[in-house]
Amino acid sequence: MVTAGRLGMNPVLMAAANSSGGRDGKMISLTSIAIAAAATGMRPETRPCSFRFTLKHSILLVSLVGLIVMFYAYVAPSWAP
Repeated sequence: MVTAGRLGMNPVLMAAANSSGGRDGKMISLTSIAIAAAATGMRPETRPCSFRFTLKHSILLVSLVGLIVMFYAYVAPSWAP
């Protein structure tokens, strides 16, 4: 938030974008996928499919969050908190 403020950006919007990016990165973390697969008893041959499935959704969510942040940053900055 301090860096965003010094760069003249909305600190709340940048903190929210950073948190969303962290969440999306965690979604495709191989460690998280391996732990979830082991905890649910998923067969080893189906684990690569779960990564591909998660990767597709992660790309979609990252794109959506990016578009929302760009909208609030450039199109309607007065609407952002």
